[in-house]
Amino acid sequence: MQESKLKNYLLLHLIVFIWGFTAILGALITIEAIPLVWYRMLLAVIFILIYLLLKKHSIKINAKAFFKFLITGIIIALHWIFFFKAIKVSNVSVALVTMSTGAFFTSFIEPLFFRRKLKLLEIILGLLVVLGLYIIFNFESQYKLGIFYALISSFLSALFSVFNGLFAKRYSANTISFYQLFFGAVFITIYILWTSKFSAEFFKLPNSDWLYLFILSTVCTAYAFIVSVKVMKYLSPFTVMLTINLEPVYAIILALLIFGEQEKMNPEFYLGAFIVLFVVLLNGIIKNKTSIKNKIKAKTRRKK
Repeated sequence: MQESKLKNYLLLHLIVFIWGFTAILGALITIEAIPLVWYRMLLAVIFILIYLLLKKHSIKINAKAFFKFLITGIIIALHWIFFFKAIKVSNVSVALVTMSTGAFFTSFIEPLFFRRKLKLLEIILGLLVVLGLYIIFNFESQYKLGIFYALISSFLSALFSVFNGLFAKRYSANTISFYQLFFGAVFITIYILWTSKFSAEFFKLPNSDWLYLFILSTVCTAYAFIVSVKVMKYLSPFTVMLTINLEPVYAIILALLIFGEQEKMNPEFYLGAFIVLFVVLLNGIIKNKTSIKNKIKAKTRRKK
């Protein structure tokens, strides 16, 4: 049992490392954000569909689920578009640190969907994240457009996560992922058709881009999703959350190794980044302790 838990924990770190590598691939791929996301989603849908057919997994849904997955598919498509736009106009480090604000957007969005009061602690921690971002923005103002795009992406990611938190109670993770990626790809296809961007040149990519897109859609999207779902069955949500928070750290280290001087920032950037990442980590620890206390209280009431 302990050996299986260790195996899944190491596997989770591999998945988080792969997610961090997504940003590196976004910087290496030469095409713009919209076609990049179109290729990513389309190829991932194909590979996940093959997986589901091999596993003989049913993908039937009703009209209500169809509409839900359509909306969230568009949200995830826009999230990825702004994420890769942020990388293109700034760099990996700026985009990933700013994306870490997703946990705090979630803290403010959740009360609207789960009908609970906004907590004072969440407001205070949210203000500390704003402070960290202010330090980064103030000393790395040349990346302000990248920070702006990453904040939009982070908000959309939080919105997407909250919706999926509601969907996960009713639908399987495989079904959710397949349809969201499918509808996201359809949404971008309609946009490209509307703007008349499809042409022979659209499909003429450098060999290196095809290679990176293949890795992005298979390893970083289809494979990472399927394995992450399996891993989460064996590890606690707290362990998963803490490990996922290492994604920006992995990505920044990788970016420094691969891109060198391009990714080196002012000391103030790393101070702001430390504040953001530390607060995100602290938020997870506090919420985990609160969750444990609530479970203990609930058990005590049942015994009484």
